[in-house]
Amino acid sequence: MHIMVTQGGLMSLSIVHTRAALGVNAPPITVEVHISKGLPGLTMVGLPETTVKEARDRVRSAIINSGYEYPAKKITINLAPADLPKEGGRYDLPIGYCVTGGLRTAYSQ
Repeated sequence: MHIMVTQGGLMSLSIVHTRAALGVNAPPITVEVHISKGLPGLTMVGLPETTVKEARDRVRSAIINSGYEYPAKKITINLAPADLPKEGGRYDLPIGYCVTGGLRTAYSQ
């Protein structure tokens, strides 16, 4: 995981590389989570299917039930490349990992 934090810990960018399941192929997918100041909310981009969009609730619940504080910040999740179909719950772990990694880094500054 790559984590980049700007000055003062006001925002962070976490990146995790994973794979998609596309038939017998496993093309690379990059999960990017940007946590910044702003109205609390979560936006997911990169052409996710409905089940992937539901990850926001699954990941939020998992983070809270694991003892972490879910951020009252603006969270943007990018699943790249956008032209590959993304479905199922296989992105929950990379998304959660990025969010908690970004939180640890942003709050430790």
